[in-house]
Amino acid sequence: MKPPRSTAARVAAPQGGAFLLGAARRKNRSAHWPWLLLVAFTALLYLLGLGSPYAPTNGDEMVYIHIARMTAESGHWLPLQSELLGTRNTKPPLLIWQAMVAGDWGQSWDLFALRLPSIAYTFATTALLAFFAHRMAPAPGKLRAACVAAALYLLFFSTFRYGRVYLTSAPETFWLALPMWWVLWLRVRDNALNQPSTLGWLAYTLFGIAMGLGAAYKSFALVAPAAAALWCAVLLSEPLAWRTTWRTTAGVAWSTLLGVGIFALWFVLDPDPAAVWQEFVVAENAGKMSNTMGYWQAALSGPYPLWTQLLAYPENAGLLAFMALGFCALVLWRGVRRQSYAQLTPALWVLLAWLVVWLVVFTIPSQRSARYVIPAMPALAIAMALVWDRLPRVWFWVTLLVCAPALVMLARIGWVMGSMGIASTPEVAMTLLAAGAGLAGAAAGFLSKIWVRNACLLTCAAVYGCFTLMVAPISTVAAGYSPAVQAQMRGQRVVVPNGFTGQYERFHFVLPGARITPYDSEGRNTGALYPDMPAKERLDRLLADFDAIVWLQEDLNEAPSCLPHCTLVAQRWHVKSRHKSGEVTLDNLWHPQDWLFRREWLLVRTP
Repeated sequence: MKPPRSTAARVAAPQGGAFLLGAARRKNRSAHWPWLLLVAFTALLYLLGLGSPYAPTNGDEMVYIHIARMTAESGHWLPLQSELLGTRNTKPPLLIWQAMVAGDWGQSWDLFALRLPSIAYTFATTALLAFFAHRMAPAPGKLRAACVAAALYLLFFSTFRYGRVYLTSAPETFWLALPMWWVLWLRVRDNALNQPSTLGWLAYTLFGIAMGLGAAYKSFALVAPAAAALWCAVLLSEPLAWRTTWRTTAGVAWSTLLGVGIFALWFVLDPDPAAVWQEFVVAENAGKMSNTMGYWQAALSGPYPLWTQLLAYPENAGLLAFMALGFCALVLWRGVRRQSYAQLTPALWVLLAWLVVWLVVFTIPSQRSARYVIPAMPALAIAMALVWDRLPRVWFWVTLLVCAPALVMLARIGWVMGSMGIASTPEVAMTLLAAGAGLAGAAAGFLSKIWVRNACLLTCAAVYGCFTLMVAPISTVAAGYSPAVQAQMRGQRVVVPNGFTGQYERFHFVLPGARITPYDSEGRNTGALYPDMPAKERLDRLLADFDAIVWLQEDLNEAPSCLPHCTLVAQRWHVKSRHKSGEVTLDNLWHPQDWLFRREWLLVRTP
């Protein structure tokens, strides 16, 4: 029998326990700040260089900026306007209206303002997925799981490419996810399969409105995967009963009809509904369901084979592709070999339905693309965060092996930009500092098994930061044409290069007020302002036909061939985005000055 403790001992024990508990809580809080700092740093990358013309984006961004600018200049919401043949109605009006409002109908027409709404949508989605990762993760790692999910989503290349620029997937991702978030909230709150659905007609009506708004940004076709995922998520996460099945089916059907009906308002409001039908429904959407090769032949050996869509989620993850691939392998292994699907919680069933349904639906069209499943990437971020510690380390090591060479190459390009006078010494130093931080993180991942998972996130963020800092010197106002040159060109007929559809629209930002006409700089399109002429003769002819020309230099050592019959008004650096076969090889890869940089000349006729 133990002797009784003294009064002092009885008093000291609780006080000592409280002291130890308080110390543990302070230690736990101190362990949280690196994760919060990582999320904050990753979010800051989205604002850094937001107005840069070199921000990663879709090649068609300028096409839709062109449509938005033309529509704003018309002074009307509809019909949409465009000078590009067959592109006037290739996107629903909500995307165009967003730019018109953000740019104040042309009064604040700059890339930063046009892209800022995408950031708001992306951050809202990130906050929601972080909240649900926090609720679904077991204690005491809830905050870490939320931060990992947020960082993963922001570091997915699909988010970085389509979640911060104007031609974006952020709005439809946000709106189409709202019904899934609500179902997930019900399952997280109840946390049991024996809880029946509490979705009423008001909920399904709100779901339909959300689907309609998402479709009005991209396409009515998105209602199909959104509705199918909602239906599966509700039924798979609650007890199966005929009454529940019929009620859910009727509710989702109502949401679908309402969503399509909201999208159909475009046909009611547009003065030219026939053009909308032909350009958007027939050409832009129905065309992706047909193929001259035959459906199954195209699916197996065509330009968009079926098997590539199975890798859509890793492809969207970008630099984190191997980690996403490892997650998919883990899910398949546990599900097939260990038969653990029956042990999934209702909330996990919602995530699984979200991921699988979007993938299955978009294997059906003849034209397949990984970007079609971007609205399901929030579910992937949450699911990966929940099994973060169970992902095999080999996938993280492979990721570091991919990121490290990318950092070295970005640092090399930044160094060369300094030697060429494109970047200042502080700008080069910042690029090298970001690359060094990323490489240090990669080294830590190889040296310590404990750090490898965190190192992957840090290194991937460093790649994005290093790239943004590298292109910063050629993204500033000072790197463009001076206000005096812009004033000189205002109202002048200026012919500018156009290597890809609609790319000439970027000159409306650097030469505002000029009357811009494109010419084909790559000679690919017949009839595009003398593409078959030799370069010297073509330059002389364009100078004779227009007041000024923007001409791209082919060799860094050459001067404008039109001199002395022309005047060099200004010049700026040009980065080649498309290279011919053989221009970039292993022999010259370390010398980007040979294949990456050229000059852009602004020339006028000499009186």
